[in-house]
Amino acid sequence: MRIELAGLSLDPVRDLEQLTEFSFMAQALEAGAIVAVMAGAIGWFMVLRRQAFAGHTLSVVAFPGAAGATLAGLPLALGYFGACGGAALVLAAVSRPAGAGRAGESAAIGAVQAFGLGLGFLFVTLYSGQLNGLESLLFGTFLGITAAQVQTLLWVAVAALAALALIGRPLLFASVDEGVARAAGVPTGLLGLAFLLLLGLAVAATAQITGALLVFALLVTPAATAQQVTARPGRGLALSVGLALAVTWIGLAIAYFSPYPVGFWVTSLSFGAYVAVRLGRALLARRAEPLGVPA
Repeated sequence: MRIELAGLSLDPVRDLEQLTEFSFMAQALEAGAIVAVMAGAIGWFMVLRRQAFAGHTLSVVAFPGAAGATLAGLPLALGYFGACGGAALVLAAVSRPAGAGRAGESAAIGAVQAFGLGLGFLFVTLYSGQLNGLESLLFGTFLGITAAQVQTLLWVAVAALAALALIGRPLLFASVDEGVARAAGVPTGLLGLAFLLLLGLAVAATAQITGALLVFALLVTPAATAQQVTARPGRGLALSVGLALAVTWIGLAIAYFSPYPVGFWVTSLSFGAYVAVRLGRALLARRAEPLGVPA
């Protein structure tokens, strides 16, 4: 059932009232804010640690988790969190094999990703009913979020961000120079496992909003954009969270007044911000070259 909207006007107060008039839109804004803050913070560490491939694998694994839950008649959230949590443990095991380098680690993570994707398609094939929700599993749906899901996401985000705050300093040390951190007595292996579990929580929560294939819109792009702007951890984290929150709310607002899906606007805005920052850095570097100023 489609709700007829009055349309976008030149009165921002009236437009804001329209956005919050219906409960489903208010819940979408709340859920989007919660997920954006968590994804922006955890994504910043993920990009710093160069674990975007692991994050992508977790997002792929979210798909068979949700499809398997649908097949078993279980809540989708259970499938998302269960699959991503289990996959995080597997990735932690294959990420540090004895004597293996980065190439072996990437191959192992890729193998997990391929298996997860194949398993998801198997579950979809085995589902005897009409799986109308397949598109939402892959590309998400902000407008289907319920008040109970918002509350669940809030508690997950609070727990994940509290854990991130506890391990933040040693995790930053281990992310910047793992060898020195290990020599200084930092438990880098345990920190890596803890971070992958936090990343799994963030992916599972974000996938419920953006879908399994669009997780990177909030998890990677804002963090990558922030690290292009500043190398300072505090400012970078704040900027990453701010960008994720901005593209989520602006994307929701534009989608509300347009016929195009939320996922398209959120990913387009995220990508546009990243491209704008990269172009800006390139222009500044070009202008600085004739003056002899290092870029």
